Amino acid sequence: MSNVGYSTLMPELYVFILAAFVGYMVITRIPPLLHTPLMSATNAISAISVVGAILVAGSSHHIVTTILGVTAVAAAFSNVVGGFILTDRMLKMFKKEKR
Repeated sequence: MSNVGYSTLMPELYVFILAAFVGYMVITRIPPLLHTPLMSATNAISAISVVGAILVAGSSHHIVTTILGVTAVAAAFSNVVGGFILTDRMLKMFKKEKR
């Protein structure tokens, strides 16, 4: 692991905190009625987030960067899995029952 100073860590931490804040503000402003369709439509974007988080977690810049990257991998992966589960439940609602 290289000895990286706080001058390179602070911009990364700033971007992480800003992204978390913007994400929270966007999600809280969406009406609950739209959560299911939006969750279904954003699975591909969440998968891209998983790839980016893996890249961040794998870079050995600083221990805080690695911890934040692993946290991002877990959060993005749970979002993808939850989206697929929710989509499956939504599609089952539209199927006709066999007798």
